Amino acid sequence: MTSERIRRWKLALGDDDMEGLGERDQRLSRALSALYDSDSKKGRGGLGASSPKVSRWLGDIREFFPTPVVQVIQKDAFERLNLKALMMEPEFLETLEADVHLVADLISLRGAMPEKTMETARMVVGKVVEDLMKRLQSKTVEKLSGAVNRSQRTHRPRHADIDWPRTIRTNLRHYQKDYNTVVPETLVGFARKTRTRADLDHVMLCVDQSGSMAPSVVYASIFAAVMASLPVLSTKLVCFDTSIVDLTEDLADPIKVLFGIQLGGGTDINAALAYCETKIDRPSRTHLLLITDLYEGGDAAAMLARLAALKQSGVNVIVLLALSDDGRPSYDSRHAGAIAAMDCPVFACTPDQFPDLMATALTKQNVGQWASANGIELVRGTQ
Repeated sequence: MTSERIRRWKLALGDDDMEGLGERDQRLSRALSALYDSDSKKGRGGLGASSPKVSRWLGDIREFFPTPVVQVIQKDAFERLNLKALMMEPEFLETLEADVHLVADLISLRGAMPEKTMETARMVVGKVVEDLMKRLQSKTVEKLSGAVNRSQRTHRPRHADIDWPRTIRTNLRHYQKDYNTVVPETLVGFARKTRTRADLDHVMLCVDQSGSMAPSVVYASIFAAVMASLPVLSTKLVCFDTSIVDLTEDLADPIKVLFGIQLGGGTDINAALAYCETKIDRPSRTHLLLITDLYEGGDAAAMLARLAALKQSGVNVIVLLALSDDGRPSYDSRHAGAIAAMDCPVFACTPDQFPDLMATALTKQNVGQWASANGIELVRGTQ
């Protein structure tokens, strides 16, 4: 066995014998043992409740691993070692690698935070929101700015609306051999629709804010804020557990939206749908995205009946079991199957897939077919 293979086994198994490991490898082994051996080997590892000690440990972890791995290890530390109390200290909070899971933790803890820590928490959440907006906004706006009417042509298009293939074909007679290019004399493009509010598509995100749905709530809030900025859509955001909070009026400020969410508590999907029902005045132009794991704590029969009625009225009902990068979610399979039997698509979706999903819904294409074509597993309907 080569020395490199021995080294890898020692690091993987957390061997007590560090002979043959360099100083950096010993630090790496101790950093991992502090977390993953703390509950299995008495007297070994552990991070304790010391903020400086944990901060040094986080510094080591960031040195050894890329950011996505750091975020996973950091999440494990919070869950395994109950380090959330340290997040009340602004100095410690500043050292953390920020991601959607950290945002969810900060939202759930905000009621217990002192004012100084709250200021730091807002800065951390603001950084995550800024990063997510950079990642998700451009594609979302591009996909959903459906103001372009591709059935009508104009010879005075805006730059973004120019139909370049048609323009090149129209101007081939103006080909300039010396420059090896076509100089367009006539531009051909798409005419824009002029739409009144009554003609707009209405998108309503109804989001379960129980603890298990935390990453989905964060992503849904970001997407709602992006869609609300588009004049060609009317967007609402409703979050619920056993109570209901309508955050539509705050969508211009995603940070304010996130701090308006109350993670945790029970789940009353039926009550949330009843509220959404009162806000729908044009069913045929409304897309209702119910984002929940479907573990109903209220009246399950009434919940299913209400969804069936919404579907029957013409509302485009889509159920997302999760809107996150966390993989296949846990969900109530009975309710999922019953809703799928209503011809409503039921599946989990990643943030990167969401803009394409919405574009498919807004252009009235078959969402189920889109999901299947993109390798997304749909829930099958059951009676």
